[in-house]
This record gives sequence, C-alpha cells and structure tokens, in this order.
Amino acid sequence: MEEPKTHIFALRTTANREDQVMDFLTSNVKKKGLDVYAVIRPHGMRGYIFLEAENRIAAEQAAFNVPYARGILPKEIEYREIEHMLEQVKRDIDIRKNDIVEIIAGPFKREQAKITRLDKAKEECVVELLEAAVPIPITVKLDAVKVIRRDSEEEEKKEEGEAQTL
Repeated sequence: MEEPKTHIFALRTTANREDQVMDFLTSNVKKKGLDVYAVIRPHGMRGYIFLEAENRIAAEQAAFNVPYARGILPKEIEYREIEHMLEQVKRDIDIRKNDIVEIIAGPFKREQAKITRLDKAKEECVVELLEAAVPIPITVKLDAVKVIRRDSEEEEKKEEGEAQTL
C-alpha cells in the first residue's frame, strides 16, 4: 500500500503566542478528526508554526477560528527548507541477547531470527535465522529488527535447572 503524500504548510501566528496556537490546533485536529499528521514549532522562530497535512483544506480547517492564528501562507513549504530546524531524536531500542525478532528490512524481510550478539555502539546485531537448516550468523542494523518474543529470565533459570537434573 502506498503512503499518502503529505504537504507542509506554514501558519502565521502572533509572535510569542505560538504555544497557545499549537494547543488550539492540536485540539481542533483531534475534535474534527482531520488529516494533520504533525504540528511543528521550530525553536527560536517566532510567528510561525508548520503543519504537515494531507492537503491544504485539512491545514486550513485545523487553523480555522484559532485565536492568534493569522492564516496559512499561500505557498507550500518544501521539507528541505525546514529540515535544518528539526532535531533527530535518538530512541533507545530494547533488544537483548536471545530475543526472537522479525527482520523488517533487507533481503531477509519477514524472516524470524534469534539475537546471538549485540553491538549497540555500531547499532548492529548478529542474528541466526530460525527457519534455516544450518544456522548462519547474519549482521543486521538494530532498526531492521522488531522484537516479537522474549524469553523471561525465570524460564531461562528453569531450563538451566532442568539441564542440571538430567
């Protein structure tokens, strides 16, 4: 399924009222169920808020009757024009050794595998495919896997206990 193309619009606001306008906008979007995907207030830029929406109509409806909103600029904004204002947020991924994961990108997409080694500094992990006849270690990026099952520590201890009784 193809992702819908989004558009970015600039909304002029009264200077120093950007936070209030953002609150009204997000409230409007939720109430009306509009196709507005993000509302961005760039740090240090006064008098403007950016809206990522499916189309101009959705953006205009979100800003309709909002106090301190001065209207959407006629020209659409290109992503590259505001890219430098956005901050990449690093998310901490909770992946551990022995987790069962699904590979969500690359040539082994949709395959299930077991994590055998982690290198968080390089953001990589070594996995072995579960369906493979011969276990071959494959190095993949951490963002290319999704944890689908985790054996709890209790189960591991129980298995160790059973191995000792044999």
